[in-house]
Amino acid sequence: MGTIKSCRDPSKSYSNLRSPPPPPVTSSTSRFETINGSHEFKINGYSLNKGMGFGKYIASDTFMVAGYTFAIYFYPDGKCLEDNASYVSVFIALASEGTEVRALFELRLLDQTGKGNHKVHSHFLRRLESGPYTLKYRGSMWGYKRYYKRTSLEASDFLKDDCLEIHCVVGVVKSHTEGPKIYSITTPPSNIGQHFGKILESGKLTDVNFDVDGETFSAHKLVLAARSPVFRAQLYGPLKDRNTECIKVEDMEAPVFKALLHFIYWDDLPDMEEMVGLNSKWASTLMSQHLLAAADRYALERLKLLCEAKLCEDVAINTVATTLALAEQHHCFQLKAVCLRVIALPENLRAVMQTDGFEYLKESCPSVLTELLQYVARVTEHAVITCSGYGNAMVLDGSYVNGRRVRQRLY
Repeated sequence: MGTIKSCRDPSKSYSNLRSPPPPPVTSSTSRFETINGSHEFKINGYSLNKGMGFGKYIASDTFMVAGYTFAIYFYPDGKCLEDNASYVSVFIALASEGTEVRALFELRLLDQTGKGNHKVHSHFLRRLESGPYTLKYRGSMWGYKRYYKRTSLEASDFLKDDCLEIHCVVGVVKSHTEGPKIYSITTPPSNIGQHFGKILESGKLTDVNFDVDGETFSAHKLVLAARSPVFRAQLYGPLKDRNTECIKVEDMEAPVFKALLHFIYWDDLPDMEEMVGLNSKWASTLMSQHLLAAADRYALERLKLLCEAKLCEDVAINTVATTLALAEQHHCFQLKAVCLRVIALPENLRAVMQTDGFEYLKESCPSVLTELLQYVARVTEHAVITCSGYGNAMVLDGSYVNGRRVRQRLY
């Protein structure tokens, strides 16, 4: 009988089997940060609070940081009996009920001469030494019993016109733990504006029409009412227009109303030059001016701010006076400040005064001329003023042709 041989490959022996894979490694991170908030406490009539007695305090209004409520306590005669005769005390107190808070603090007594020599006690600078302070219950305090010697305080620049100003900063410590994500989902940007814009372009399901300077525009009442409180009152309010077949819009040009509808549906600015049909910065500025006025008329605050920002970037000699009048009439304070500074420059003032826009400014907003004179005086006094970042403020727009007009039409 022959010998039976094993068919097993020696390389497949149990001793040579691959060991099982190691278990997956997971990780997590605990992150600590401070959420900071500040409060300014002004004490008018400091001298009237002297003699209150130790332990008696003046409290600021409460203020909130990271969901917790705090207040500043000022003790004119000191917090404790032994400090009554010599020091004022200042503390930051927790005003929230039933909670424990770890935080960093800073107290700053403001120098009222404007020199910046404030008296600062900052817990933030010592956090490596002692760490955050724990306020364990309502009424817990951090601060100084001997904050400032009373005689020194009353002779210092911190007290002006019998008034003290105390600024405090609270940094509440928050923590959270981040674990590994088991998913990776990329969300596309919002396209709701595109959907509404396409509804407008399609012209379908419209239920209201507007006659603007002889041109008719169709729209959807619900969309207009959702975007503008003025349209909401006009279309659904007690004094609503009864005839929505064709509502006449006075004192507005068709391209401006078209741009207004574009923003209401698309939620962004249209191409200004395309709307006007002219390829020039002057036309774009003029359109922005008209659109800002329309935005204010229909209470579209975001559109108004977008137009204000664009006009700030595109200030030019030939349009700055009318832009300043517009800023005054529609309460655009940043745009007004930009225009005043540009006009007040010696190299710009003469050229601006020769424009018809300046005549319109004098007639429509005479009070602004007083502010302009103040800017001119300031420029003359200091001799130098920087005006970077105001677009083409020093350049006359070459597209300004066919004379100068105030409140020019768009076409």
